[in-house]
Amino acid sequence: QVQLRESGGGLVQAGGSLRLSCAASGRTFSSSAMGWFRQAPGEERELLASISWTGDNTYYTDSVKGRFTISRDNAKNTMYLQMNSLKPEDTAVYYCAAAPRREATRPYEFDQTGQGTQVTVSS
Repeated sequence: QVQLRESGGGLVQAGGSLRLSCAASGRTFSSSAMGWFRQAPGEERELLASISWTGDNTYYTDSVKGRFTISRDNAKNTMYLQMNSLKPEDTAVYYCAAAPRREATRPYEFDQTGQGTQVTVSS
C-alpha cells in the first residue's frame, strides 16, 4: 500500500498557473510509476500524465500536452504537476496515483489514488 496526499489546488484565472504536489508514503515510491488523473463533474476520471520510476519517461494526454509538466523528486517522495495556461475546462478534482510497476501509461495500471485536490479555473 502507498498513501498519497495531494496539495496545491485552488482558484485561478484563465491563463494562470498552479503547481500540484503529491506526497507519498508507504510502498517504495522511487520504484513506482506515478500519474495524475482528473475528474470533472459528470465526467469520467481521465489520466492526464504519468512518469516512470526514474523520471526518464513521461506520458501526456493530448489535452494537456505542452501546458502541463509532470515531475518527481524521489529523494523527497514527492511528485508534481506544473500546470500553465490554464483553461476553464481544466476545472476538476485532480488526483495523484501510483502504479505497482516502474512504468505505466494506461489508467488500469494504477492501483492507488489520493483524496484529490480541487482546481477551479475562472474565465
